[in-house]
Amino acid sequence: MTAAEGTNEYGLWARAVEGDAAAFGEIFDLHRDRVFGHALRALASRHDAEDVTAIAFLELWRHRRRVRVVNGSIIGWLLVTTNNVCRNQARSARRYRLALAKVSPDQATPDPSDAAAAGIDRARGAPEVREVFAQLSPRDQDILTLCVLEELTTAEAAVALRIPIGTVKSRLYRAKNRMAELMLQAAPDAQEGWSL
Repeated sequence: MTAAEGTNEYGLWARAVEGDAAAFGEIFDLHRDRVFGHALRALASRHDAEDVTAIAFLELWRHRRRVRVVNGSIIGWLLVTTNNVCRNQARSARRYRLALAKVSPDQATPDPSDAAAAGIDRARGAPEVREVFAQLSPRDQDILTLCVLEELTTAEAAVALRIPIGTVKSRLYRAKNRMAELMLQAAPDAQEGWSL
């Protein structure tokens, strides 16, 4: 984002905070693709990613007076919120599957969508990364999202997460190491070529 775009976004956001729906619509247009892309990476389901995107922007509107602006942009807050919503979505899906297993003793017929989803994941070639990312703590997921996936600077991540820059650097270092260790456990023969 250029300085001019950041300044423009800051003005839009100031209007949105005061309840200007048109300005909020422009903020939505500005960031929806990035939020949707991040949700899709995390969940691997277009439908779920669309739901997460909608919820993240609803939360943005609800908490607009408390959102932290970093370098004229709210993207850091949106991405961390997207991570939180993805985690909630995953917990909800897990509870739903457990409830279904208790209600329906007939497990003889497998769900064809499970096989289709597994095939899509194999075709993408990165289900292990998604699974490993889901094993990380929320703190590690947030720091990797901001600094690695979305390429925010450590200073921008520090402001978005409300922690010192030194803490961002140490958390990022530890999160990368934990991710690498989990990746090695998931596929020990494929360790060449991995770098975070």
